[in-house]
Amino acid sequence: MAEENQTKQVTEFTLVGLTDNPRLQAPLFVLFLLIYFITLAGNLGMVALIRSSSQLQSPMYFFLSNLSLLDACYSSVVAPRTLMNLLMEKKTISLAGCATQLFFFIGFGTTECFLLAAMAYDRYVAICSPLLYPSIMSPRVCIVLMTSSYVLGLLHSLVHTDFTFRLPFCQPAKVDHFYCDLMPVLALSCSDTHFNRHLIFGLAGLVEMVTISAILVSYIFILSAVSKISSAKGRHKAFSTCTSHLAGVTIFHGSILALNFRPQAGTTLSTDKIFAVFYSLVVPMLNPLIYSLRNREVKNALKEFFMWK
Repeated sequence: MAEENQTKQVTEFTLVGLTDNPRLQAPLFVLFLLIYFITLAGNLGMVALIRSSSQLQSPMYFFLSNLSLLDACYSSVVAPRTLMNLLMEKKTISLAGCATQLFFFIGFGTTECFLLAAMAYDRYVAICSPLLYPSIMSPRVCIVLMTSSYVLGLLHSLVHTDFTFRLPFCQPAKVDHFYCDLMPVLALSCSDTHFNRHLIFGLAGLVEMVTISAILVSYIFILSAVSKISSAKGRHKAFSTCTSHLAGVTIFHGSILALNFRPQAGTTLSTDKIFAVFYSLVVPMLNPLIYSLRNREVKNALKEFFMWK
């Protein structure tokens, strides 16, 4: 009965945030607002450029436009609430609001894992089977790969959100984070959370293993095909289409692996929050820069757009 009474009392959580130092809140607000503005402008600008340019209508750019849209949504799950909390004294979020934020954050993040794997497969087909590329990567196949990424990502998120918010929560309901993340929310539960923790590491590990393996296998075949090209110029041209994707994969998966699969000894909550800032706010901002600055076709489309203007 005591546990039931405690559970009924929890209708909202308090987000502790990044810092309780009032002197740091204004600079952090300006910094995060700038990052969020660049993220939205860069990613939505990339989507608009790809949709409007006749040069960028290949499957590779179809996936890239969806990646940019996904990054804009992924950042928007965290950034507005974080900015609002930096200005407010009462940093609360309702139970339903916390569940919604958790669902979309995990869902969009997992979807990006699968989408990056689909992009690696696209590069494998383009380099290893260039003559069959238009038929293999047909519009129907691209839509199936993109839709499957969203379905798998949101199903993965639904499992974690459902099992987490079935648990009873105790007062004081303070989430030691700047958004609703799985581990800080589980720490507030009055019941045993061993099953939930095993489920998190089991499913997250499976997603990482499957998507990273798909990317590695694709690039093993790509490297094998590129090594057979006789001219250095041909090898460079073939592999140059992959460098942006490789950079994006390394930054995205590297930050996730560093946070979730590193040794826990000697780590602190502040370190976890710094990692979380990087992969939830900084990585979505970097992706359009990576894919535009290192891509000749995107740069040409931008020049064409500004010349037309």
